[in-house]
Amino acid sequence: MKVRIVYFAWVRERIDKPEEELDLPETVVTAGDLLLHLKTLGDGYEAALQYPDVIRVAVNQEHVDHDEPIAGAREIGIFPPMTGG
Repeated sequence: MKVRIVYFAWVRERIDKPEEELDLPETVVTAGDLLLHLKTLGDGYEAALQYPDVIRVAVNQEHVDHDEPIAGAREIGIFPPMTGG
């Protein structure tokens, strides 16, 4: 499955790219699977996704839980935790 991934805030800074298109392996089924897969792509990804439990994911611009399937996603956003203020 080919999907566009958009990175935000310090996730973007650590990965050092705003977005990319990736061809995901069949083993990547959920948002959590995606985060685990991305961590394998290099040091910047590992640093950005070191604590996947705090990372938020949006599929087609709607926030989803990590156990949500990503099949059919056109765009996936990867966000650090939101802060209030």
